[in-house]
Amino acid sequence: MNAGPWLPVPPRGYGGIENIVATLVPELRRLGVEVVLATVGDSELPVEEKIAAFPSGQFKLLQRPYNQVCGVVPAHQLAVIRRLAEGDIDVLHDHVEAAGLMTAAALGPSAPPALQTLHWDLKKHPELYGSFDGGGRVFVNGVSADQLTHAPAALRAHAIGHVHLATPLAADPRPVPDKGAYAVVLGRINAGKGQDLAARLAHEYGFDLVLAGPVGPYHDAEALAAADPQNPDVAFWREHVAPYVDGDRVRWVGTLVGQARDDLLARARASLFPLRWNEPGGTAIVESLAVGTPVVGIARGCLPELIEHGRTGLHTTDEVELGELVLKAGLIDPAECQAEAARRFSPAVMAAGYAELYERLKSITVRIDADAQSAGV
Repeated sequence: MNAGPWLPVPPRGYGGIENIVATLVPELRRLGVEVVLATVGDSELPVEEKIAAFPSGQFKLLQRPYNQVCGVVPAHQLAVIRRLAEGDIDVLHDHVEAAGLMTAAALGPSAPPALQTLHWDLKKHPELYGSFDGGGRVFVNGVSADQLTHAPAALRAHAIGHVHLATPLAADPRPVPDKGAYAVVLGRINAGKGQDLAARLAHEYGFDLVLAGPVGPYHDAEALAAADPQNPDVAFWREHVAPYVDGDRVRWVGTLVGQARDDLLARARASLFPLRWNEPGGTAIVESLAVGTPVVGIARGCLPELIEHGRTGLHTTDEVELGELVLKAGLIDPAECQAEAARRFSPAVMAAGYAELYERLKSITVRIDADAQSAGV
């Protein structure tokens, strides 16, 4: 299981892919899967074996100029390659953008079959995705059905299914607290997430809004005050979001984790997703349902797959109507949201989906090997 070199597993705060890996692995191990985790040294997730090229996460370097950071991923991938060379791995499940797919394909027919989970916008990296050939051993899965529809034909030909993301669930649904008057936008602040639209709508429609999430690698006001102004997320924040943040109608609380994040989300009248891009996975959407908070958003990407309009949330293609829907979020029953999370988005459901993909992957590669042998290749 290759989680990459950026953050520990589980992450200490923000960390989308790392949170998914931390949710998936314990359930796989309950199914009897033995897991070797490629991560960073301070990861604390229990596994059979851990490998790491770095003692701690390298996320702080992620948005620096390429010539300063271009060795980070190769160093991590080299540790993965060396471990695979020992010959006792049955399946490589990779989550590292672009380089993970390339590494798995470059290892050739002697390497174990590989599954790359695609967590990102598939319009990126057209030279790689548009000409990809996994050699009959490397396949991909989406985190939503919609995501795969945006993949280049060459990459889509390697897709063996999709598995929706999951969130940890309590044994019994947590009681839904009294709802506050505010909506919340949970996630990293950037143009694609649309926090500027949410903030403008809050002022126009008169609802309170809380923004929770980092600005680039900066998790609180003190760090943001000393931030690199050239960082694209910082520039977006200062130019498009900060003018609306008055500390009253619109507040930014930085990165929240654990109980503080869950409490903020559970008490919100709505979890708002003013999406300006085709969100592929929607972890925050699932987290919102799990605590009984309806989702209100722009019907893009995976959101219409995850939310039933009128039952677990409200969505629209019209940015103007979005503000009106926030005011109607109280019509949604929180219990329906929690029931949907338990039925579709539990860790056990996600792990069962991946266990099925692993078996499908091994079956495909065995069949391809058998065909090659019968052809005398």
